[in-house]
Amino acid sequence: MEGLEPEPAAAVALFGDRIELARAFTAALAEHGEERGLIGPLEVPRLWTRHILNSAIAAPLFPAGGVVGDVGSGAGLPGIVLAIARPDVRFVLIEPMERRVAWLEEQVAALGLDNVVVERARAEEAGRYEGTLDAVTARAVSALRTLIPWVAPLARDGGELILLKGTGAPTEIEAAQKAIRKYKLSDVRVEVLGEGVLAEETRVVRAVVRG
Repeated sequence: MEGLEPEPAAAVALFGDRIELARAFTAALAEHGEERGLIGPLEVPRLWTRHILNSAIAAPLFPAGGVVGDVGSGAGLPGIVLAIARPDVRFVLIEPMERRVAWLEEQVAALGLDNVVVERARAEEAGRYEGTLDAVTARAVSALRTLIPWVAPLARDGGELILLKGTGAPTEIEAAQKAIRKYKLSDVRVEVLGEGVLAEETRVVRAVVRG
C-alpha cells in the first residue's frame, strides 16, 4: 500500500500467529480509512506505529474469557486490533455513527472475528450492557472527566477501566477527581507500556469500578 510505513519488527511479537489478520486490517484501513472519514490524511505513514501497535500493546491487560466494551470504537482502534490479538476475549464495539458501524461490521466479517459484536449506540444508551462488562476501554474519545461517566456504568462491580491515553494522562486524572469519586473508582493509575519495544510508548489509565 503506497504511503504505508513498513511493518515494525514488534508487530509479529505482539500478534504472533494472528499477524496476517493484523496485516489485513492495517492494509484495509490504509486503503479506505481517509476516504471513509476514519483516519486523518497524515495517519497512513504512521499507521502501524501510532495506531495499530499503540493499541495492540495493551492486549495482555484484558481478562482471559472476559467480555470487554470498546466505547467510541470508530475505525476499530483499539477494539478490532485487540480482538485480533486476543481471540480468547469477547469484545463489544460501541459506536454511534452509522458509517463507522458499517466499517466495523465489514471488518469483523472480512477478518472472521467471531469474538466481536458491533453495537450501534452511544455509551450512555448501551443500557443492556450496564453493569455487565469485565472491562471497558476507549482510545482518543474524550478527556477523562467526560469519559468516566460514559464508561464506568458499563463495568460490573470489580470490573476495570483500561483507557488508552496520551502523555497528559496524569493531568487528566487530576482534573477528573470529582468523577473518580462519584463513580467509585479505586486504584486509579497510569501505566506506561511498550518501553524498549515500541517507537512510541502507550499510556493507559487503569481503575477498578466498585458498584
